[in-house]
Amino acid sequence: MLFRRREIPWEVVDSRSVDPVPMYYEDEDLEIASIKDSTVRRIYGFDVKCEGKQRGDLHKAVIFARDQLLQEMNKNGYNLLLLESWRVTIFRKGKRHRVEVEYSGRPARALNKVPKRQPPFMAVLQHHA
Repeated sequence: MLFRRREIPWEVVDSRSVDPVPMYYEDEDLEIASIKDSTVRRIYGFDVKCEGKQRGDLHKAVIFARDQLLQEMNKNGYNLLLLESWRVTIFRKGKRHRVEVEYSGRPARALNKVPKRQPPFMAVLQHHA
C-alpha cells in the first residue's frame, strides 16, 4: 500500500485590498474614445524570501501587476484604466513565502496623452506586519 506524503497547505499570513477607485475625473481633459464593456482581472504570483515580504517589495509587486495588466490592454488598443482595484495576499508554507497580487481595472482608450499614475491607496501596505 502506498501512502501519499502529507502536503502542508499554504497558510494566509496577511491580505490587504483596495476596492474599485476612479483613476480619472470629469474635470481632467481626457478624450475617451472607447471603454471596454467589462473589468479585466489578472492574478500574479511571486515566490519571496521571508525577509522579501517587506513593504517595498509589496509596493513593487503591485506596481508590476498594474504595469503587466496595462501592457496586455495596450495590445488590445486600450491605454488607461478608468477604475482600478487590487488585493495583495501573503502566503506561508513552512519556510517558504508567496505573494499573490490580484489587479483589476476597466480599460479605456484616450485620444490624448494619458498622465502616468500609481496604483491607488498604496499606503494600505504601510502597516504590513
